Amino acid sequence: MENNNIKLSIVTPYGMIFDGEVKAVNLPGEEGEFGVLPGHCDFLSLLKAGVIDIDMKDGKKELIAINWGYAKVNTTNVDILANGAVAITGNSDSEISKAIDNAKSLLEDAASDKVLLSSVLHKIETNAKQIV
Repeated sequence: MENNNIKLSIVTPYGMIFDGEVKAVNLPGEEGEFGVLPGHCDFLSLLKAGVIDIDMKDGKKELIAINWGYAKVNTTNVDILANGAVAITGNSDSEISKAIDNAKSLLEDAASDKVLLSSVLHKIETNAKQIV
């Protein structure tokens, strides 16, 4: 039987941020955003400041902002080593708002490109409304 999920792990120098099976993940690659589904070809990619957009098995979405890192992709796993990451999660609007502020601070320190920063923050704010 074919597995319709992929194992995703996101690690920073401060510890594990995410570890679990997901349907798909979209990553902010240095050469542009790319999506990964089960059965993807093997490769390594440099990641730039942006948002990791995760499609969970239950149909929900999760967002994780990163400042930069590396992704190792194979047919069954995506392993991400990020220098810094902030999960955009919470059970209330105030918790989500605080997470967005933390992500904004992380990204402002990492990205000097104001257009990129504005685009990433817009994506976070737009998609965060789907989380609560």
